[in-house]
Amino acid sequence: MEFSRRSSPHQVGGPGVAAIMRQVLYALVPGTLALAWFQGVGVFVHLAVALVTAVAVEAAVQWLRRRPATAALSDHSVLVTGWILALAVPPLAPWWVTASATLFAVLFGKHLYGGLGFNPFNPAMVGYVMALIAFPREMTFWFPAAAPGDWPVGAWEAVRGVLVGLDAPTLDALTGATPLDLLHTGAPPGGALAVESGPGWMVAPLLFLAGGLWLLRCRLIDFRIPAGMLGAMALLATLLWLLPGEQPDPLFHLLAGGTLLGAFFVATDPVSAATTARGRWVYGAGIGALALLIREFGGYPDGVAFAVLLMNGAAPFIDYCFRPRRATG
Repeated sequence: MEFSRRSSPHQVGGPGVAAIMRQVLYALVPGTLALAWFQGVGVFVHLAVALVTAVAVEAAVQWLRRRPATAALSDHSVLVTGWILALAVPPLAPWWVTASATLFAVLFGKHLYGGLGFNPFNPAMVGYVMALIAFPREMTFWFPAAAPGDWPVGAWEAVRGVLVGLDAPTLDALTGATPLDLLHTGAPPGGALAVESGPGWMVAPLLFLAGGLWLLRCRLIDFRIPAGMLGAMALLATLLWLLPGEQPDPLFHLLAGGTLLGAFFVATDPVSAATTARGRWVYGAGIGALALLIREFGGYPDGVAFAVLLMNGAAPFIDYCFRPRRATG
């Protein structure tokens, strides 16, 4: 029997940054299409604004630092930042909200610390939190999303609303509270989320879940972080649900807001997340617990972005606590 012979190298390395980022972008596509199907073409307009702004700011910073822009843009990391940030912006928000948030994310969330690989905080969440604090009214312009394609305005009207703006009475008539807004104002939707709030708030998160599972299958992200985050959130939500009073079921918290998008596409950022095996469990659980506590007791309807940034800051200490130590003596 003759065995096949192959020349060296016999051990190949893992995929590079550009290949990983491309896979992440592919995994975001199904959830993005579902979000646009329920929230309208404004999703695509904000996505275009975010990607163009991200590329322009990245190229400008590289030019100022006298570095070749082609190498920085070819790793596609800035596209992932802009894409995730655009998904968090309401479809009728003005374009300049997305542009300013993306500029802030790339400039202050990434390059202020030295660029890719040196940022302690997730750049997309830095930009998103800036938009939440600076433009609180514009970040509430969501459609009710009752059924696929059931948009209260046509496609061109939605584009005009993003690029030019709509008057306040029209916006008040078109937009509505999200399920997390209802929870925050003391009127949580009871029962299954799909029945009470419309399938639009459930389909897109489930497709982001599918994209995240695909990344797990490709071994591009570590399962400990999303498992720890979703497990901690489900545990705390179950405890609150069992207490006397009107509280949504745990499934509501797992599907609502940016939980699944954050668990698989944001919290798993290899630069700003914990790197040790046990530390990733703690890091993920911390995000899930903080996100739920902010939703229930904080000043904002969703707390995923704030929880991610807080745990980004704690990640070095978590790794220090769980790093294997060499025995002495």
